[in-house]
Amino acid sequence: MEKSGGRFAGWHAVVTGGGTGIGRSIALRLAGEGAKLSLMGRNAARLEETAREIRERGGADALVLQVDIRDRAAVVRRFEEACARQGPIRAVVANSGVGGPNGAGAKDRFDELVATNLTGTYSCLRAAETRLAPGPQGRHLVVISSILGRIGVAGYTGYCASKAGLLGLVRALAMELAPGNVQVNAVCPGWVETDMARAGIEGMARAMKSSLEEARAIAMKEVPLGRMSTPEDVAGVVAWLLSDDARGVTGQGIDVNGGAWMS
Repeated sequence: MEKSGGRFAGWHAVVTGGGTGIGRSIALRLAGEGAKLSLMGRNAARLEETAREIRERGGADALVLQVDIRDRAAVVRRFEEACARQGPIRAVVANSGVGGPNGAGAKDRFDELVATNLTGTYSCLRAAETRLAPGPQGRHLVVISSILGRIGVAGYTGYCASKAGLLGLVRALAMELAPGNVQVNAVCPGWVETDMARAGIEGMARAMKSSLEEARAIAMKEVPLGRMSTPEDVAGVVAWLLSDDARGVTGQGIDVNGGAWMS
């Protein structure tokens, strides 16, 4: 792991939901390219595991801050603490979120999904906005949306709505912050090898009364490349968005889905 010579050497980057899956891979990638990190999320133990792995790979100590992003006041306090201890922010990757279906009546989780995925992400971006490092160098806000922000899936109204809302949020905030050379973008993963994807495949298998292998094969038929992405694939796209190679990119939703949805 690079300690000082990477593209993001000297950067303070905040990653929410950095304890597992995509968020963990993003944290490891950015730390591997020199960034010092603040890791935020609800599960402190998992965040500590990511911080420990960063240290074991030779990266800088990562700051772990437990927070439920649905609590806006707590989010502000955590961003204040992150800046006090790690310095002004060059990049935020807003990855925290919850998944799963929702339905009418007692099974309706719509409010929970929107409060976490959309409103919670908004709170993080606003908390970061006034704590960004001074220019003229680029500063970055990156949101992890989903292919379900592009398409509809029966039984997933809350998840689809919240992830689609993130794309509107990104476009509007990109317009607001462009005069200050702050880039705001989204990444929209499709199937990715994570616990959330595994739960989705298990749900398909139960609904179809099939094996996990059969359900996975059916899901992959909709993916032209024929395979799930890895968390590292998504982390690579995030690293590109933060790099000088993407300095002309803002207000965009970058799709990482093996061709399952094409714009």
